[in-house]
Amino acid sequence: MAHQQKNISTTTSTKPINDENYYRATWAHRAWFATGCTAVLISLAKSILIISKMPPAPKTCLHLTLAAALGYLLSDLVSGIYHWAVDNYYGSAAPHLRIESFRAHHQHPSEITKCETAGILYTLAAVTAAAVTPVNVFSGDPVLLAFVGVFAGCSMFSIKFHAWAHVPRKRLPAVVAALQDAGILMRLSQHAPHHRPPYNSNYCTVSGIWNRVLDETKVLAAVEAALYRVTGVRPRSWSEPISEWTPRTQMLDETGQFLINSKTK
Repeated sequence: MAHQQKNISTTTSTKPINDENYYRATWAHRAWFATGCTAVLISLAKSILIISKMPPAPKTCLHLTLAAALGYLLSDLVSGIYHWAVDNYYGSAAPHLRIESFRAHHQHPSEITKCETAGILYTLAAVTAAAVTPVNVFSGDPVLLAFVGVFAGCSMFSIKFHAWAHVPRKRLPAVVAALQDAGILMRLSQHAPHHRPPYNSNYCTVSGIWNRVLDETKVLAAVEAALYRVTGVRPRSWSEPISEWTPRTQMLDETGQFLINSKTK
C-alpha cells in the first residue's frame, strides 16, 4: 500500500519562557488536580476500610501487596508509552493539554522544575478522576481498589516524578531523594540518556524499570514502523537532525553541575 509521507512538525519556541505566570497553575488546574487526588485517596481509603472489617488473613495481605506492586509496575510502563506518544506523534493542535510544553522540555530541560504541580498534572488528574470514580462507587473488592489506587496515583504523578529527576539532589525533599536512592523513583542518571541523540529511549518516568525492556526489545520502534506502514506518519525520532529536540539550555546533573554542554540561544 502506498502512503503519502507525513511528518509531525511543531512550532515550539527555541527560547526559555520568561513569563513567570506561565509556570503558575490556574484555579481550574488546581481544581482538577484536587479532584484526581481525591479519587485516588478514596480508592486507597476504601480498600483499607474494607480490609479493616475483615478477619485477618495472610492470603488477603499477600493479594493486597501484589496488587499494589502490580499497579506500581504498570504505571511505569504506561508513563513510558504516554511519553513516547507525546514526543513522537502529538501535534500542536491541542494547546489546552500543554503537550507543546511537554515537548519544549527537550529544548529547555530544567524548565519543568519551575512549574507548579497542579499546572503539569491537571490533565492526567482529570483522566484519573474520570476513570477511578466509577471503580470507587461500584467496587467493594479491596484488592481491586488497592491496585487502582496505586496505579492511578503513580500514573497521575509520573510527570512530577519526571520533574524531580531534573532537580539537583540537594534541592529535593529528603523523602524524594531517599525514594530515588532506593530505586523506587527515577533519578536523573537514569533519565539523562533520553535527552541525548537520537532521543528515542528511556521514556518511562515513574521508576524507569521498564526502560531497559522497551529499549532492548525495540518494541516501540516496531510500533512506529507498523504505524508508518498503516498511516504514512513518521515519528519525530526518525528525523535527522532533530533540531527541535536539541537542548537550547544546559541541563544540571544531580549535584547541580552542568550535565549537557548545550549551546544556549
